Amino acid sequence: MEMKLREKEKNSLKIEIINPEDTLIFPLVSTLLQDSDVSDAEYYTGHPQLDKPVLFVKTKKDSPQAALKRAAETLAGQFHEAKSLLEKALAK
Repeated sequence: MEMKLREKEKNSLKIEIINPEDTLIFPLVSTLLQDSDVSDAEYYTGHPQLDKPVLFVKTKKDSPQAALKRAAETLAGQFHEAKSLLEKALAK
């Protein structure tokens, strides 16, 4: 999965997603929407043959980059915890 910045403003940004991995994008959007500083987070897929998918993030006061970083860290922690639980369960 590759990302390309399409538009950046003070409190919003649009990122084009190349070869998107939906198993990562949908939890990312969900986590962004749980952030109290994020006013909007959307993932547009558009037409499958004509459009590139776009992730849009808008914040109230912090930068959208900071919100994305927080969301990514939250997801990384959750995946690490899931990995640990699986390893413990399989070691029995």
